[in-house]
Order: sequence, then C-alpha cells, then structure tokens
Amino acid sequence: MIQRLLRLILENNKTEDLEMLKVENLVVNYGVIQALKGISFEVNEGEVIALIGANGAGKTTTLQTISGMLSPNSGKVLLNDVDITTIPGHKIVSMGMAHVPEGRRVFPGLTVLENLKMGAYTRSNKTEIAKTLEQVYESFPRLKERQNQLAGTLSGGEQQMLAMGRALMSNPKIVLMDEPSMGLSPIYVDEIFKIIQSISDAGTTVLLVEQNAKKALAIADRAYVLETGNVVLSGDAKDLLNDDSIKKAYLGE
Repeated sequence: MIQRLLRLILENNKTEDLEMLKVENLVVNYGVIQALKGISFEVNEGEVIALIGANGAGKTTTLQTISGMLSPNSGKVLLNDVDITTIPGHKIVSMGMAHVPEGRRVFPGLTVLENLKMGAYTRSNKTEIAKTLEQVYESFPRLKERQNQLAGTLSGGEQQMLAMGRALMSNPKIVLMDEPSMGLSPIYVDEIFKIIQSISDAGTTVLLVEQNAKKALAIADRAYVLETGNVVLSGDAKDLLNDDSIKKAYLGE
C-alpha cells in the first residue's frame, strides 16, 4: 500500500520535458542546390543534442538558419514557442540564443577581454555583465591569464575557448556550437568537451554539431543523424553510439 502510494506521488510529480527549440520542415536552398530538405527536430530544456553526419550533410546550414544567419525557403524555427524564423540574428541573441561558429571567428585585433565584452553587447546591466565575466573566467582560467593579449596571438585551442566564452557572455539559455573540436590537438579536444559538459551541467542547453561523432555522442542526451539534407536517424545518444551502422559510417569502426 505504501509503495503504491509512493509510486502514485512520483507519477503525479513527473514533469514533461520542456521543449526549448523546435525545427519544423526546414528547407534551405543555395541556388539550385537544396541544402536542407525539410528537416524537423526538437531540443528540450537542459539537453545536449548532437547533430552528426558527413561533410555536406547540412549540419552547419542548420545552425546558421536557426540562429538567423541564413533565411530558409520554407519551414519554421520556434524558440520557447516563439516563431523566430524571420527575426534578425542580433535580436535572436537577446532572446537567449548564442552561436559559436565554425572556425571560431574571434576578433584577432582585439584583446581577449575586448572579445568577451563584445559577447555581452545585447546586455546593459554592468553589474550582471561583470558577474558573467567572472563566471567565464572561472570556466576558462586561461582566458583570464591572457585577458590583455590580442586574440589573434592565441593558440587554436585558446581561440576556441574564447569563442565559447564570448557566447556565454550573452547569458544564453541555449548555445549552438559548430565543430568546436575542429583542428585542435587531442589534448585540447578533450578539454573542450569537458567544458561543453560543464556548460550543460550548469543548466545551459546545447545544440552541438561535431565531426568527432564518438565524442559528441558520449556527452549528448540525444542525437540526430543528417545525410544530404535529411534527418535519417535519431534516438538516445548512447544507443546510437552502440549502433553498428553508426559505428561503421561515422565512428571509424
């Protein structure tokens, strides 16, 4: 009787996953080339979602369309049930989304600190900005050590940390990360994935595009597999990590 009562209490206290981001039938063309062919997926609050696939599958195009860098030919992008499909990218940032682009794209002629402050351009509360800066420095102590150094003189791994830190300066609810481990040494790759995990643990939702499928699936909750602009497979990340077809196609096994 007591066990049944406890079970009923637990069932009544269950909360459904809160959907933060929803992509509906997204179509993106580059001239006559159809880069995305009507893809759909969702990201729930607090999740790490991985998008994996070969080069040219449409992963970067997906992130750029979600964050307002590209305009889709059709379909919708919803952020917390608000249609952001036609909203300019800079306004999407102020709605709680940040984008760490492929290739890092830091401002090489600005210092580390100046780059970080650029990430907070949508915010006005100086006290809160200073608080976020300290939190970024706690997560990336190397950036604090190099705060007065020009970004262009940092190593590739340090520039990636800077790009991630800059995104966090907007105090986002969700971060889109495009190939964060690209071109980095194995030591930096491990460090970057530990940081992504810590960002997630701190409560920020992450949508991750990553060529290193094994690393991405290891830290993700769920994953979607893209092939030539289509979602061809989705599921629990750990299940996909152990899927023979995924191992053969993307994990080099």
